Amino acid sequence: MEFALSEEQRMLQDTVGRFLADASELDTVRKSAEAHEAFSKTIWTGFAELGVAGILIPEEYGGLGLGMLEAALMSEMTGRHVAPIPFIGTAVMAPLALRLAGSDEQKAAWLPRLASGEVVAGVAVTEVIGARDGASVTAQGDVLSGSALFVIDGPGADIFIVADKEGSLFLVEASAKGLERIDLTTIDLTRPVSELRFENVAAERLPNSNPAAVQQMIDAGRTVIAADTLGAGQMMIEKAVDYAKERKQFGRVIGSFQAVKHLCAEMAAELEPCRSLVWYAAYAQDAIPEEGALMSCHAKAHLSEVGRFVARTSTEVHGGMGFTDLVGLHYWFKRIGLDRQLLGGPERVREEAARLQGWAA
Repeated sequence: MEFALSEEQRMLQDTVGRFLADASELDTVRKSAEAHEAFSKTIWTGFAELGVAGILIPEEYGGLGLGMLEAALMSEMTGRHVAPIPFIGTAVMAPLALRLAGSDEQKAAWLPRLASGEVVAGVAVTEVIGARDGASVTAQGDVLSGSALFVIDGPGADIFIVADKEGSLFLVEASAKGLERIDLTTIDLTRPVSELRFENVAAERLPNSNPAAVQQMIDAGRTVIAADTLGAGQMMIEKAVDYAKERKQFGRVIGSFQAVKHLCAEMAAELEPCRSLVWYAAYAQDAIPEEGALMSCHAKAHLSEVGRFVARTSTEVHGGMGFTDLVGLHYWFKRIGLDRQLLGGPERVREEAARLQGWAA
């Protein structure tokens, strides 16, 4: 029985981490955010050349054929380096939708292009979790109407995977007639989201789609979002510790004061146990599917709360410098904030967990 990462998994994570440390430096992130880019094509191209865009795609379609645990390890790295790339939708949720529900022709047409990074996919499933007023997608045959909010990886997408209110999945090309894409303003400029408006838009139904497949997509998305928060939180702790070792007050580095030591220690004590929770949630998606939904809820909800604590405390350790663009801490702070809300906030996700365990109607 193995309770740790294999050597291959560690090597994969280290390789991607080193790549992002160089490619997604703070200045690069800042330029991408200030330019309001959908994503950094330079980073995404390099990421895809490593093969990571196809991490969940079977080898016969040009992917790596790996599992959700490896995808979570990659997501941890994208969060650690606040990488402005479309990983969650394009590399995780869309390939999973095609694998679970697509026809052989659809898989052959799109999975190789997703694996190469040539095609970016947005995912519109928010209305399945909780539709806002006036927002939902309805299908009459293979024609879609309505709207979808908070489309993950939507701004730069070439195709969209869309769930209607009945739990069926559709593939829609961004150029489809009657489809309007509106980029939304959120706190996180490293991963913009979109609203989609459908007016009698012709779509390709994924023939094997059903509510269970949609839920599995959402479970996978929640798990990698939790991993993204884990990586972002870890980086914020490291930045706080480094700052506490350098910043002097009253003739001493502030890290020598017990109050600051306790803040840093408390952050580490809260975040480190989350690692095993995220790993187990990711492992369960493939190996223990009956626990997949529940564990994804636990991981998403708990990381949302711990991530917010770490983001606030790290900023506090930095004092006034934590609010400056010079330090750039706000990119991680806001990334954790968006992670908290994507695919359901912690209150909503805990409610789902309670229902799954029979504790709520």
